[in-house]
Amino acid sequence: MDEIREFLSDEIENLVFYRVAAEEALVSTKLLDSIGLVDLAVAIEQKYGIKIPFNEINEENFDQINLIAAFIERKIALKNPL
Repeated sequence: MDEIREFLSDEIENLVFYRVAAEEALVSTKLLDSIGLVDLAVAIEQKYGIKIPFNEINEENFDQINLIAAFIERKIALKNPL
């Protein structure tokens, strides 16, 4: 999960121009707007080979780096079941 958090930190820094903490609110504070969220989701899809439906790009899944990392792990697990 640390590699995922590092990737997310880098991508979000590219979007908002500063390094955010893993627990910092992104959506509820409007730090990331809808365009930023879509850009982040596209980067995640490309990096991890997963699909993210638009209805899953929401505050529940994308408000913090920790939440996004957990979301990515769930998607990867569904893609590659044991």
